[in-house]
Amino acid sequence: MQRVRYERDGKLFTEDVPAPEPAPGELLVRAEAIGVTLPTVRKVRAAAEPGPLGGEVAGRVVAVGEGVTGFSVGDRVTGLCFSHAYAELAVLQRTMTSRVPDRASAVEAVALVRSGLVARGAYEAGHPVPGDAVLVTAAASAVGCLALQYARAGGASRVVAAVSAAEKADLVRSLGADEVVLYTDASWGEPVDVVLDGVGGDLLGPAVRALAPGGRLVAFSSGGGTVDAYDLLVRSASVTGFHMARIARDEPVRYASWLADLWRRHADGALRAPVHAEFPLADAARAHWVIEERRNLGKVVLVP
Repeated sequence: MQRVRYERDGKLFTEDVPAPEPAPGELLVRAEAIGVTLPTVRKVRAAAEPGPLGGEVAGRVVAVGEGVTGFSVGDRVTGLCFSHAYAELAVLQRTMTSRVPDRASAVEAVALVRSGLVARGAYEAGHPVPGDAVLVTAAASAVGCLALQYARAGGASRVVAAVSAAEKADLVRSLGADEVVLYTDASWGEPVDVVLDGVGGDLLGPAVRALAPGGRLVAFSSGGGTVDAYDLLVRSASVTGFHMARIARDEPVRYASWLADLWRRHADGALRAPVHAEFPLADAARAHWVIEERRNLGKVVLVP
């Protein structure tokens, strides 16, 4: 089978390797769509050694490992692969895998599931109440697009989208944003009650300063960064970290409830998961470039 790896300089390359075998608790899936994420792109640039490329995978089960229940060969599934996701065949952990409804395509699954769960979780972590003003950074990303819609559906009085370029304004407005600000703007407008930050790094400072008194910032990015404690103090504000893996691992009932609601909203047309582009597996480097250069409007997907 073919898979993509990377070298020390961040260069991606395609190689032919034997098909993997699922270990106990794992499923082997023939990939039909692979979601490209910002954490994976960052990992390639930061890594000192070659390694696997993890990510979201959707496709059909071709083998199940020992002890796996609830799934059979031929099932359509999506989930996270922590080893080699950029491949024709990928191994998924049973606990991080879910079924794909018949009505949905594999591309829709990788655009919706992980990003939608993160968006839902980050939004709830901000403890919003109807009437709150909500600002979303990386608003044109796959997670950001869905977070805007959760904020709108949750009764936000004002939804603000923070983006890297003015060309993204039309998309984020179509998903519920009342206002659009650029990261480089001197002011991000009137203060907000909740900030959902998917960027991190140098953007954390402006994100905290966008908070109203008593505001809450939810950090769910892999970008790190430092928050000035004084900026929190003078606003009586708080910062909360959100990590989806903890919910999947420690709160399976809640995780399943969110997942069912996600598909229900999508089926009703209440939740859109925009796809920026689909790339062949061999063109993974181009897909990474789109995300690195902040060109994407929604999800970037690899299709083996």
